[in-house]
Amino acid sequence: MAANPLSDELKQLSISESADPSGKTTNDTTANEAADHSGDESDEDADDQTAEPAPGPAKKKKNKKKKPKKKKKTPTAQTDPPSVLMSQLFPNNTYPKGEEVEYKDENRYRTTSEEKRHLDNLDSDFLIDYRHAAETHRQVRQWAQKNIKPGQTLTEIAEGIEDSIRRLVGHDGLSEGDAKVAGVGFPTGLNLDHIAAHYTPNAGNKMVLQQSNVMKVDIGVHVNGRIVDSAFTIAFDPKYDNLLAAVKDATNTGVKEAGIDVRLGELGGYIQETMESYECEINGTTYPIKSIRNLTGHTILPYSIHGTKSVPIVKSADSTKMEEGDVFAIETFGSTGNGYVHDEGEVSHYAMRRDAPKVDLRLSSAKSLLNVIKKNFGTIPFARRYLDRLGQEKYLLGLNNLVQSGIVEDYPPLLDKKGSYTAQFEHTILLRPTVKEVISRGDDY
Repeated sequence: MAANPLSDELKQLSISESADPSGKTTNDTTANEAADHSGDESDEDADDQTAEPAPGPAKKKKNKKKKPKKKKKTPTAQTDPPSVLMSQLFPNNTYPKGEEVEYKDENRYRTTSEEKRHLDNLDSDFLIDYRHAAETHRQVRQWAQKNIKPGQTLTEIAEGIEDSIRRLVGHDGLSEGDAKVAGVGFPTGLNLDHIAAHYTPNAGNKMVLQQSNVMKVDIGVHVNGRIVDSAFTIAFDPKYDNLLAAVKDATNTGVKEAGIDVRLGELGGYIQETMESYECEINGTTYPIKSIRNLTGHTILPYSIHGTKSVPIVKSADSTKMEEGDVFAIETFGSTGNGYVHDEGEVSHYAMRRDAPKVDLRLSSAKSLLNVIKKNFGTIPFARRYLDRLGQEKYLLGLNNLVQSGIVEDYPPLLDKKGSYTAQFEHTILLRPTVKEVISRGDDY
């Protein structure tokens, strides 16, 4: 999920409430067997002169032995669409690692340092949760890449992705607090053409994906507040291939050069140099690919998608260093337009702020909605559709009041100039004490 430094800089979302783990309920059914009925014996009358043979003694019915029910085999492969729990595919928390990359130069010692290995092993839950979320992300996005086609509505695509995430982590988010345990990390971004970020369909949206569209698909998955943020771009016409290649290469450059003690402004320079070495010919016109200079990557904190550090995608004087323990979303955006975005359009993304001022809310609808947001999302970003599925109605007045009061932040769509095309690729990286782990890396990108 993109960070816009014009509005996000120095803002920090953090845990509002800790999520309580939800217990599993198992319903046992007991089958009642019917009682056996035995036949009665009848005696022949001695004086009966009929020629019919006398019947023999009645046979007792045998009790048939019931065959033991076969145990259901544990699934070993994912379904289409995805529905098998990750915990079943990977028992005992054996989730796959991401791509582990050794540090270089003065940090090379970390790979073999006993002290750093000890630090790496202190918080095993951290890695389990992140790898759980990352594998969920990989399986859902790879299904989406195969199944997204022109002619589908954006609502159909978004809900297909989000429902798959909920099924795989085993939390549908409908009971109070369930979405805070595990599920969607932020609203699924489906950003077409010149729209770079923060667009997801609201209720009633009828927009249909076209063959000519370039669509950025930005997906978030969280487990216990550990958010994996990763994005890719889909285009059906090969004329956009160079645009996509430029942005993918720029993101991979950012991932490669990132590491402990790396200065963020310098990292932005590496990304920009890669991005702007490409150009793209569309309908006979050649366009230079530009980094969108007012969009950035960002750190990720527990239950908070935008942390305190931003990763520019152009060279800057920012001397802030990446540090051990940081979690970064390295995301880059390229454009055939101005390389600069602005807010425009109907808002669909929201998140509660922890640093909100204490406000005496006068609207009863705002008070009740704030209670719903706290209990169901905390500081995890949400969409209007998520309120709809919880049964909330006529909440827009209250929601807007929470935004105006500074309690909830809204994230309008971010657009370059109309007629231009934008692309995005993104990975989440963990700067562990011993290695850099590209937690969201997959065979696809």
